[in-house]
Amino acid sequence: MRQPLPFGRICLVVLLVQLGLVSGAHAQAAGRLVLPRLAGPIRLDGLSDEPAWRVVHPWVPTQYEPDNGAPPTERTEFLVAYDDEHIYFALRAYDRDPTGIRANTLYRDRLSGDDHFEILLDTFNDNETALLFTTTPAGIRKDAAISHDASGGDITSGDWINGDFNTFWDVATVVNGDGWFAELRVPFTSLRFQETGGQVVMGIILQRKVARKTERLVFPPVPAVANWAFLKPSLALKVVLEDIRPSTPLYVTPYGLSGLQQSFRLDSLGTGYTREDDLKAEVGGDLKYGLGHNQTLDLTVNTDFAQVEADDQQVNLTRFSLFYPEKRQFFQERASVFEFRTGGLSRLFHSRRVGLTDDGQPVRILGGARLVGRWHGWDVGILDMQTAERDSVPSENFGVLRLRRQVINPYSYAGAMVTSRMGTDGSYNLAYGLDGTIRVAGDDYFTLQWAQSFDHEQIDAGTLNLVNSGQFTAELVRRTRAGFGYDAVVAWAGPAYDPGIGFTQRNDFTLLDDAVSYTWLPGHVSSLIWHTLGLAGFVFLRNADRSVESAEVGPTWAFAAKSGAGGSVGTTVVFEDLLVPFVLSPEAVVPAGRYTFVRAGAAYHVSHTRLFQVNPRVEAGSFYDGWQATAELAPVWYVSPHLELSGFYQFTRIRFPARDQGFDAHLARLRIGTALNTKLSTNAFLQFNSTIHTLSANIRFRYNFREGNDLWIVFNESMNSDRDRLTPALPFTDTRAVLVKYTYTFHL
Repeated sequence: MRQPLPFGRICLVVLLVQLGLVSGAHAQAAGRLVLPRLAGPIRLDGLSDEPAWRVVHPWVPTQYEPDNGAPPTERTEFLVAYDDEHIYFALRAYDRDPTGIRANTLYRDRLSGDDHFEILLDTFNDNETALLFTTTPAGIRKDAAISHDASGGDITSGDWINGDFNTFWDVATVVNGDGWFAELRVPFTSLRFQETGGQVVMGIILQRKVARKTERLVFPPVPAVANWAFLKPSLALKVVLEDIRPSTPLYVTPYGLSGLQQSFRLDSLGTGYTREDDLKAEVGGDLKYGLGHNQTLDLTVNTDFAQVEADDQQVNLTRFSLFYPEKRQFFQERASVFEFRTGGLSRLFHSRRVGLTDDGQPVRILGGARLVGRWHGWDVGILDMQTAERDSVPSENFGVLRLRRQVINPYSYAGAMVTSRMGTDGSYNLAYGLDGTIRVAGDDYFTLQWAQSFDHEQIDAGTLNLVNSGQFTAELVRRTRAGFGYDAVVAWAGPAYDPGIGFTQRNDFTLLDDAVSYTWLPGHVSSLIWHTLGLAGFVFLRNADRSVESAEVGPTWAFAAKSGAGGSVGTTVVFEDLLVPFVLSPEAVVPAGRYTFVRAGAAYHVSHTRLFQVNPRVEAGSFYDGWQATAELAPVWYVSPHLELSGFYQFTRIRFPARDQGFDAHLARLRIGTALNTKLSTNAFLQFNSTIHTLSANIRFRYNFREGNDLWIVFNESMNSDRDRLTPALPFTDTRAVLVKYTYTFHL
């Protein structure tokens, strides 16, 4: 095991690397396995019975959970091989009770508690990023991209997994009296990799999920040393592919769109609302070109995202901006290259700032380019986009350059980022950042960052201060599930730090943030896989006088059961010092002052393999000078492979008895999914948010002829749930749109 590096040496190495004075080391892992090359053709039918498969030695997995390291309860075999154009994967999932095989959904990119076969490929062998390819007995396709070695938050938060990533690949499955069987074929043109001396080294983890038993089988054997360890590229088996011929795929995807958009505007007299109709007829398209086997160029013209699902609405009970993730496909491939997180949800670059206003309204993207890949050990990302003028927002150009590479060891990185935002009205914002993450020893990682922003107002007024416009962050964390864990952060941000295409919730602060925990792995005799006792807290200090602005601290206990269920309980003490009143709603305003309050909460989720699930969460306690109670319910019902229902309801009640003020918030979501088969589906997404008095519908019909060839019919409507809150009365509908979009991908 490596010995820990002194703190001062770590800082020096990171800064030298950022300045280009130290080159990265490219250590290769031992114990590689050379994959077999297929000696004959494969017919993609799911059965893996061709002569070419018969000479491929199968891999036999072990349990990851519920009993880590134990043999499978159902016979399972994995096979992997390749030819000049594809890498092939096969699953032989024998089952003594084929009637228990779960295939609850026919939707692309869903699992819904199904049995499944999942493939992790660390294509660049960087121990940090990977692609996931997943299928079920129904033959659905689900793909995703992993970053940060599957570390840094829960999977549901999207911190390190990008489920909106899609690429080109094929699958076939069969269910019969012996079990279920699958074959996947991934073209090398869908992968990016590094070739050295005629060889390509990748990391691989294969897994089978037996849903009714909540049993996950993996190869190679993966110890349960961290949450989601079976998705950690650093634990993957290293495999070698030889003599893969470089290719330069070209995909051209034009689209045609037509439809009707309606909006209602206040008339010139201010006495009522009139409807305005806008007939739409547009064309545009994207181009994807593979520059060899490790770089990709994306071009876009008159970009459209009509088919993207609407954002999940949120209720904001804080004084800070809400964060919404990126869902648009153009920004997805190797999106982790462009990541530069500066603590919590904050980041130097957030692609949602391109083509969307701060309140989520679309701004036309006239066109742009995106280049991402690896050159001589450097991860490189370049983005340039031009948007059109909208209302008071000028036409703007957005630019990003990201550089990153391994240093010191295969688990450490350093890099830099530069961003620019320039408007035709003369406005501009520039920002840069330097960052490095060092694996100190074992599971201990140290991260050091510096970022700085400049804008036209500061420079024109002569008020630019190189310190006040920056942010510094240092973090020391142990990435492990077993035993003692910790995460310590120190951060500082100046009053003028404001990256124009980033996301920040605060500035002008000093942050001290710490979490410690201990996790037990009870083993085979327990009904629990793990349980954790933790203590976490933070304090934000104002830079001007070092007074406390916000602080929280409290313990939490969480567990995961072998049944697939899990939950947590915890309590938190909160301190807030308000210099100005905090407006929750017109009916509830918290006066300026200092407040200390306590809240407690509990959450539970049943096994995700159940066809019907109810997942509750409750929280209650004092809230500033009053009290708060919140209850959530998230039911899911897989009625059949052709129909699934999922909902979410959150009710929050806040009362301030001394001031006779109160605030109730209702947030509801309902998703209704219907699918005739894996090609034809409809998704209806209905939402109600009482805090903004809105009821919205986002209904999307899709016919997927093949990957990259789709017909979409999209209906969107936003309605006022409280029309009489203003005078004159608001219209029933704010906006409505019916759009038809057709895309066709040419593979040249």
